[in-house]
Amino acid sequence: MTPESVVNIIREALLLALLLGAPLLMVGFVVGAAVSLFQVATSIQDNAVGTVPRLAAILGTFLAILPWMLSRMITYAASIFGDLGKYAR
Repeated sequence: MTPESVVNIIREALLLALLLGAPLLMVGFVVGAAVSLFQVATSIQDNAVGTVPRLAAILGTFLAILPWMLSRMITYAASIFGDLGKYAR
């Protein structure tokens, strides 16, 4: 296994992690910003008001994109396991 192949495997894994995590982070950011604006406009300063909608939105997004996420992870794992013979040399 060459150093270039190790770097390539790690690069692909990090890119996949970024690709899978980005939608959840973006939804959390957008909902958090919207709730913060709502809290400022209404002068409500309760932690639950900010946390519950953000968690609900992230959970809903996670459940909505779960099939796509699993498909991407299975494809990556299959490519890694499929090339094990090449990596062992």
